[in-house]
Amino acid sequence: MIIYKTAEQIELMRQSAQLVSRTLGEIAKIIGPGVTGLEIDKLAETYIRDHGGKPGFLGMYDFPNTLCISPNAQVVHGIPSKKPFENGDIVSVDCGVLMNGYYGDHAYTFEIGDVKPEVKQLLKVTKECLYIGIAETKAGNRISDIGFAIQQHAEKHGYGVVRELVGHGLGKDMHEDPQVPNYGKRGWGKKIQNGLTIAIEPMINMGTEKINQLKDGWTILTADGLPSAHFEHDVAVVDGKPVILSTFDYIEEALASR
Repeated sequence: MIIYKTAEQIELMRQSAQLVSRTLGEIAKIIGPGVTGLEIDKLAETYIRDHGGKPGFLGMYDFPNTLCISPNAQVVHGIPSKKPFENGDIVSVDCGVLMNGYYGDHAYTFEIGDVKPEVKQLLKVTKECLYIGIAETKAGNRISDIGFAIQQHAEKHGYGVVRELVGHGLGKDMHEDPQVPNYGKRGWGKKIQNGLTIAIEPMINMGTEKINQLKDGWTILTADGLPSAHFEHDVAVVDGKPVILSTFDYIEEALASR
């Protein structure tokens, strides 16, 4: 069952989403070659708690950390480690916050040092997929219209769209209805209405869409070992149109000033 939100509830969700955004902005200030996943995980936990929130992922389904950190061929759900990031890596950082009774949840894939042009292109197209999907999130459309648009754009560039992992509704629970696949046919699924709140998160692979899971029970990898990119925003439907509750502005400002 989809839980539609009031304007007041959407504002509370915006505050949670913005705390995630600011946390990712703090990470953007330090992430680079030689930095470890555990270092940015600790920074994120401290920042979230210091600003009135609780880490949304920590302990959820027994996940052991504040951030999901997934470099290179890891798609999502990577566990932070002591291994330093290296020049040329890409790293998906996914962060969740619980504040005011509502969750925020979004992600950004960072470039570490000098990244190959073909990998930069993967990131560019995946971010485009995110905003193309958001543009379809308007009253009268269907949920599948979001995935259709994302899939068309990704596959036009020869990339694989992960099938087994999807976006989702968001609110008092991290994962609410509806599921929001990044693929599909136009005109299927629930009709989009005002008050819908969802996390849209394209997971796009340079090669095959097929994935595997590590024995840790969490980390998802591309089946062919090629890189994967992941960007995510929280979106509400207000007055028939999509409103992005999260922002990449803090990240981009931090990266530009380094």
